[in-house]
Amino acid sequence: MTDIILTNAQVILEDEIITGTICFNQDKIVSVDQGRSQLPQAIDVEGDYIAPGLIEMHTDNMEKHFVPRPGVYWPNSVAAALAHDAQMAASGVTTVYDSICAGSIFGQKDFRRDIFPQVIDALTEGTKHNLFRIDHRIHIRCELTGNELIEDVTPYVDHPLVQLISLMDHTPGMRQWRNLEDLKRYNLGSGEKTEDQHEKDVAYRMESGPRNREKNWPLIIEMFGSRGIPIATHDDTTEEDVQAGIASGAVISEFPTTVEAAQAAQKHGLGTIAGAPNIVRGGSHSGGVSAAHLTELGLLDGLSSDYVPASLMQAIVKLNNKHDISLHRAMGMVTCKIADMLDLKDRGHLKAGLRSDILQFRVLGDTPLIRNLWCSGHKAF
Repeated sequence: MTDIILTNAQVILEDEIITGTICFNQDKIVSVDQGRSQLPQAIDVEGDYIAPGLIEMHTDNMEKHFVPRPGVYWPNSVAAALAHDAQMAASGVTTVYDSICAGSIFGQKDFRRDIFPQVIDALTEGTKHNLFRIDHRIHIRCELTGNELIEDVTPYVDHPLVQLISLMDHTPGMRQWRNLEDLKRYNLGSGEKTEDQHEKDVAYRMESGPRNREKNWPLIIEMFGSRGIPIATHDDTTEEDVQAGIASGAVISEFPTTVEAAQAAQKHGLGTIAGAPNIVRGGSHSGGVSAAHLTELGLLDGLSSDYVPASLMQAIVKLNNKHDISLHRAMGMVTCKIADMLDLKDRGHLKAGLRSDILQFRVLGDTPLIRNLWCSGHKAF
């Protein structure tokens, strides 16, 4: 097993950045040391940053490859998953939790329910045959207001790739869509619906959503609670939302929409996650709180790329350049903090003995440049 030695690197550790050398192979990280190596086989990375491979716990990006245009379903599921895999690797990610929506009631977006089993089958096939560049797991986004939620998830309760679930409630007037004007602007601006369709959809969802939520919530907790996998809430807006998640065994608050919710999550020991696109764009697309503001307040633990894989590294650079967040702290929001939140004890840190998930990058102004990526010591990008 040949060791790879990278030297003259800015090595991003949990609490500091050192000028040093890292040695690793396909088994593990062998050593992390200060100073330059004089060994002839050492590779001079010319001051590039070396960090753990990124851990993405919530991305909807897979859907874009299964349905590249509205109503267009890609006929080769494994090929679609491979294209997504390559894009995640090119963004510096070595562990991805592919979030798949179950129980969707989004009208034209009901394609998510159509592709739900196809995505799981493609990930199963790709993992079985070792086709992927990086490590894939499944995050089931449980739309509690969905009519068919229980029917959708029942076949996959014990699937080994299912490693995370989140509890979503997109009832108009609550959580992400507490402001109905934001929802209307989103629907009409995206071309998803006409104004008349939007109004009918809102009325239907406000009537059916609470009824389905009350039925589905305890059933989902009963189905997945015994497996010991992490549970996340979604779009918490009030302390009551956070408390409801805690009562269900949640350990993560994804995309809190207000400072109040983020404060409550922190107070009760939940990890907090926000969207990296929120930071890159300078705000939420749906009227929620600024993720950069939460970071400055010390209320945000981690980031998710959500719908733009490359946003992870762009957000890290922006937090460092524009918001005075140290680079090692910002990098922790996509590496060690996520690993700890998901109880991934073998990755997310640059420490001897851990998985050799290694990211090499440099920064040009505000733009991160991914130079190399190794997943478990294998070249992934």
